[in-house]
Amino acid sequence: MRSLLFVPGDSPRKQEKGLEVGADALILDLEDSVALAEKPRAREVSAAFLARMRDQAGRPKLYVRVNALETGLTEDDLAAVLPHAPDGIMLPKAEGGVSVMHLGARLAVHEAEHGLADGVTRILPIATETARAVFALPTLPGASPRLSGVTWGAEDLSADLGAETNRGEDGAWSAPFQLARNLTLMAAAAAEVDAIDTINAHFRDLDGLARECREARRDGFVGKMAIHPAQVAVINEAFTPTGAALAQARKVVAAFAQSPGVGVVGIDGEMFDRPHLRRAERLLARVG
Repeated sequence: MRSLLFVPGDSPRKQEKGLEVGADALILDLEDSVALAEKPRAREVSAAFLARMRDQAGRPKLYVRVNALETGLTEDDLAAVLPHAPDGIMLPKAEGGVSVMHLGARLAVHEAEHGLADGVTRILPIATETARAVFALPTLPGASPRLSGVTWGAEDLSADLGAETNRGEDGAWSAPFQLARNLTLMAAAAAEVDAIDTINAHFRDLDGLARECREARRDGFVGKMAIHPAQVAVINEAFTPTGAALAQARKVVAAFAQSPGVGVVGIDGEMFDRPHLRRAERLLARVG
């Protein structure tokens, strides 16, 4: 998934709009964008949207961001949406593998109750929204086969740390948030799942978004979350491999296939070793 667009769980209009902008995934949000009094209605609206879209060909992936486990609202969220088979659940304020396993156990019960295959519902944790969560990142690898990726959050982490801001004067992440970002990337790699970059809250600054996407792609992230439809095209462009990159990856794979016992191959005057092969295989796997 290159682009994951948040849409409010209580807004049918914005959910419909989300289908039009080319996002690879929509995240129906039952958490931050919905006031406490509106959460029952948001569950109903999101459930209806999931039911209608369930068998639609060509639709984006549909994830639901539920309320955090400690709120006491998660079970009501799951009871509302699981009958309609969302592709996955985004878990906010996840604190490592324990949170993922806890959610996975709940999902297994709901899947059994509604005739869904065991394990079909994936989990995408927001894994850095508290200081405790950052220290728990190493427990994500091996936590659950449901894990589809790992993403990170800066806004809630700012509040937990008491930070005045999470960016420097140049717009780049300040050191504590760079640390959270980088550890998220490492945790995703260790778990062999996708690393998804966090939102850019400055949704009118598309040039800044494009720069942030390029940096994320350079480092190993494969997608990015969005909070506004205008961000989706920029994100998709940044995380779509170029034709030249795909052609080069195919050359690398083909060269090693022709000489399976070697550690290094030469292509067009350049040397490529096994790490290059792994990177090429991952790139080709992403595009199918």
